[in-house]
Amino acid sequence: MNSRLLALALATSAIMVTAAAPAGAQTAPASVARGYKAPRNAFGQPDFSGVWSNATITRLERDPKYGDRATLTADEAKAIEGASDQRNARLRANTDTSNKDPDKLPECQSGATGAACGYNAFWTDPGTRLVRIGGVARTSILTAPANGRLPSRPTAAGARGRAQLGGNFDNPEARALGERCIVGFGGTSGPPMLPVLYNNHYQIQQTKDAVVIVVEMVHDARIVRLADTKHPPADMRVWMGDSIGHWEGDTLVVETTNLRREEGLRGPTENMKTIERFTRVSPEQILYQFEVVDPAAFSGPVKGEESLNFTKDKIYEYACHEGNYAMTGILAGAREAERTGKPIEGNRGQIKEEGGN
Repeated sequence: MNSRLLALALATSAIMVTAAAPAGAQTAPASVARGYKAPRNAFGQPDFSGVWSNATITRLERDPKYGDRATLTADEAKAIEGASDQRNARLRANTDTSNKDPDKLPECQSGATGAACGYNAFWTDPGTRLVRIGGVARTSILTAPANGRLPSRPTAAGARGRAQLGGNFDNPEARALGERCIVGFGGTSGPPMLPVLYNNHYQIQQTKDAVVIVVEMVHDARIVRLADTKHPPADMRVWMGDSIGHWEGDTLVVETTNLRREEGLRGPTENMKTIERFTRVSPEQILYQFEVVDPAAFSGPVKGEESLNFTKDKIYEYACHEGNYAMTGILAGAREAERTGKPIEGNRGQIKEEGGN
């Protein structure tokens, strides 16, 4: 059964490119696939229309063992992808129904174990290959700081990030946005747009004055205005922020402000701004670069690169509210824990969200 159809079942229930150096530069690629010229649409713009996927096993943050090394050797990439294929085959095997011990259930694709699994890897579609820029596999999506790790941030911003991931059981409004079916979990809705455990597809539609990015997860739709160059007042907060774009040659540059505190990269402050760059570099790929500007939350610049890969798959309906039985269970379980005096186990087994993290 096609894994995209499996992702649909789950939803109803709950670069080969030559680019700039990977040190975090956010300029357009120095060159694209040899001899390639991006097609134009009826408005004379580079044509980004279609369905694209950022599914990947590359992590948002780099494994510390790589230090400042941004790329992998061909042998390293082959070994990592091979191990991932083997793990997927193991995790997608039939669950041993004879095992009744919830603490000894198989590991899930997310990395959770035991009762926290909910479902095994048969139902997920996180991607199987590493991000490649200029034909070379990357050690992380983040390119800046040089170590590929999110820089330290003040305690207050960190607390907001932890709260955004859902650690309060008092009422529905205290839970994470994905649990509440408001926007997709993790960073899938953007900005920046980051891969998660499934439903990593985006459909791009263009008009003369706007670019619309339809996010498969929770049917989010980001509208990037091209004709309007003024953001609303700072006290007007919008889901996925207020996005204004312009063309720099063949690159679409998008600036987003006015994000709500509940969104953004790991719990931003209210003044977070993102700058995204979309460049079609071949018939099959768009180079996606982003920069997060939030001095109050991060002690240094945060930049990253991904590949959006063309797919003939369709965007499936994500019936989040219709199948959101988990919210009732979460709150009911908390009330029972309060009644009995047993501690709540918190977020044990919580989905490891962006880029396999």
